[in-house]
Amino acid sequence: MPEGHTLRRLADDLHAAFAGRVVLVSSPQGRFSADAATLDRTTFVGAESAGKHLFAEFEDERFVHVHLGLIGSFEVHAGVDAVPAPVGQVRLRLVAATEAGSGGAATTSYADLRGATQCELVGPARREEILARLGPDPLRADADPDRAWRRIRTSHRPIGDLLMDQAVLAGVGNVYRAEVLFRHRIHPLRPGRSLRVGQWEAMWTDLVELMAEGVVSGRIDTVRPEHTPDAMGRAPRVDDHGGEVYVYRRTGQECLVCNAKVRTDVLNGRNTFWCPRCQPPFRSRAAVQSSHTTSARARGLRT
Repeated sequence: MPEGHTLRRLADDLHAAFAGRVVLVSSPQGRFSADAATLDRTTFVGAESAGKHLFAEFEDERFVHVHLGLIGSFEVHAGVDAVPAPVGQVRLRLVAATEAGSGGAATTSYADLRGATQCELVGPARREEILARLGPDPLRADADPDRAWRRIRTSHRPIGDLLMDQAVLAGVGNVYRAEVLFRHRIHPLRPGRSLRVGQWEAMWTDLVELMAEGVVSGRIDTVRPEHTPDAMGRAPRVDDHGGEVYVYRRTGQECLVCNAKVRTDVLNGRNTFWCPRCQPPFRSRAAVQSSHTTSARARGLRT
């Protein structure tokens, strides 16, 4: 499933291609035909993302709410000479009015939505309802990380589970979840309530920076400069997700930091990845103290 940086990048592309322009709206597949007809030949105001949700705004405060799900795609083609016939199951097509290109030739832009889990026309109230259900998004200027912390600090659930809960934190998926936990040496099964506020603040800051870089590059890169292929003299990662990462989908391979073998397990229906040496299981102070006391007693019995 696309993570938050992909949706933000898509929103930026849609905004650049269509904002302020009259747009032809259609549903070649037919499932969005009635709503598309009400938007056809109206002005596209702008687009924004919130976590894994996308909102395309049209005049009169009407929004197309999109959730791509696992297989959805929204392809934006800007500055083209001609718009081709739809290919495949295009639920929503946007076509901008033509305008003069840099060389004087008329160009246009179009975008095709396919395979989305959701594509619905909503008003301001419904949009606010959807946003209210989401946790803070590290890519949004209005995000409040304390909202997420208030949920995390009282939860017995594993932090690896909490980071993927969109009601706690919006936009983080399996890759960013695994990688930010590795970068901060936190085991994915550690209870949320055991984290210190400083650990959460450091993770949040890291997510803001990593996801912003993902918006620019279009891929997820999480390794620090000293662990890049050039710095380590290793081959680049080959994976259909792209990007240089520490643990995501590297099960059985050597950790780039300590050479231990990366492990994986299923957490709430999704694979999670970690290094057993860099991310040791959490032990509370009480457990550590109890262990020390037991060891001391055992030594006393032996003497």
